[in-house]
Amino acid sequence: MAKTAPKNDDAQYRELIKENYQNFAAPFPDKVEFCGQEVPIDNILVREALDMELNLIMYNHSKTFLILKKAERYFPEIEAILKNQNIPEDIKYLAVAESGLANLVSPAKAEGVWQFVLPTAKEYGLEDFEGWDERYDLEKSTIAACKYLRNKKSVFNDWALACASYNSGETGVKNRMREQGSDNYWELYTNTETSRYVYRIIAYKLIMENPQQYGYYFRKKDTYQPIPVKELIIDSSINDLYAFAKHVDVPYKVLRNLNPVIRGSKIVNKNNKKLKLYIPTSEGLSWKNITKNIKNEPIRLRFEE
Repeated sequence: MAKTAPKNDDAQYRELIKENYQNFAAPFPDKVEFCGQEVPIDNILVREALDMELNLIMYNHSKTFLILKKAERYFPEIEAILKNQNIPEDIKYLAVAESGLANLVSPAKAEGVWQFVLPTAKEYGLEDFEGWDERYDLEKSTIAACKYLRNKKSVFNDWALACASYNSGETGVKNRMREQGSDNYWELYTNTETSRYVYRIIAYKLIMENPQQYGYYFRKKDTYQPIPVKELIIDSSINDLYAFAKHVDVPYKVLRNLNPVIRGSKIVNKNNKKLKLYIPTSEGLSWKNITKNIKNEPIRLRFEE
């Protein structure tokens, strides 16, 4: 039976809070690596900057839980592309820091999971025309992000600086380096957002690699699994996507949800490019079907040192 404090009894009310409401500092690891490079966490400024991001993410429960759930759907595809492109797997957490694995539009008009602004998207090969924007294509935008980061890694010879340039641009990072005579991200004084950016990426890495240590418990069947789909290749315009959805026998909402690359009610494909669309398999939207092979698993409450 739940305890209740007598009305207006402040002393007992405070005691009730003390007994039942507790928050803990985020556990801090003894060693941290990012993209194969050790982070200098013995430096108190570096340590506290990372600690701040850890605590902010750890206690942003609803957002962090949804990211952990969505990672089961999106990380396998992202990881495969990173491996194929010879990019460190830790870079997948940059997408988390950018968008929370959601197709967002920022105030600066950066869009998609990888948050490309349109000029940079086009520079790295992403198509954009009426009704179609490949910043919302997870496969192609991930490849574009790999190209961008590989380019910046060759410029700075450092993954942390390459990631910082993803946030503030190559020129901004170069200017700070020149002004301060330093090529070390951990020593650079930058604007607030860029100064926090790489720490936020690393904090997501630490929490998502070991969510239980940070208080997040869930079963595999609680996560968002990949949706089984079939591919359709189109090489012409579609002037009425409502009619097209009926033609392929899927609700328009499903067509749009599975194809965020579609940005309107028609696709004007003037150059007859081959475009890939996805529709669900016959049981692709059935939660029971998607999770039928997931084994029951116990949840063990534990704290790992």
